[in-house]
Amino acid sequence: MDFRFLGKTGLRVSELCLGAMTFGRECDEAYSHRMLDRFVDAGGNFIDTANVYSTGASETILGTWLKQRARDELVIATKVRFPMSDGPNDVGLSRKHILSSVESSLRRLQTDYIDLYQVHSWDHRTPLEETLSTLDGLVKAGKVRYLGVSNYTGWQLQKAIDMSNAQGWEPFVSLQPLYNLLDRSTEWELVPVCQNEGLGIIPWSPL
Repeated sequence: MDFRFLGKTGLRVSELCLGAMTFGRECDEAYSHRMLDRFVDAGGNFIDTANVYSTGASETILGTWLKQRARDELVIATKVRFPMSDGPNDVGLSRKHILSSVESSLRRLQTDYIDLYQVHSWDHRTPLEETLSTLDGLVKAGKVRYLGVSNYTGWQLQKAIDMSNAQGWEPFVSLQPLYNLLDRSTEWELVPVCQNEGLGIIPWSPL
């Protein structure tokens, strides 16, 4: 399998990324582990999940498998944004929710760091400054290596990029949008922003 640099970073990821949304839902642990084994045996190193997938079960299944593997040879991506419980602060991109969520993801994944930590969607209720400064702190603390974003509109992505640049915060290096032959709306604004700013594009549901 061939590898590409993720955006403008020096991080090399396999051209195919294995999505783990079905782990703990359609796929039990044993079946999920077999898929992971086949993916790595085929040369893949890039695996994407989210804390909300199967309410944490996806990360847990990935973590039990990851514990038996050479961690530094793999690129693990996960996400934060959506609710994990009915708690009033267990949702969104506030400092409180991000900090508690990253610790929970690290425990479930059984790892000391996350390679790519992505915000899963825009949060209209939290100031963008609060979100971006908190994410910057995670990189500086060594808990996260790179930052990414998913499901942003063009203006949301550009605003976040401009704010990070102005404040000297760690930038987003990738975008994960819905992009396939039936839905090409990403091409209107998001692809040009990514091309201009040097972000890598990791489509979800590409098939």
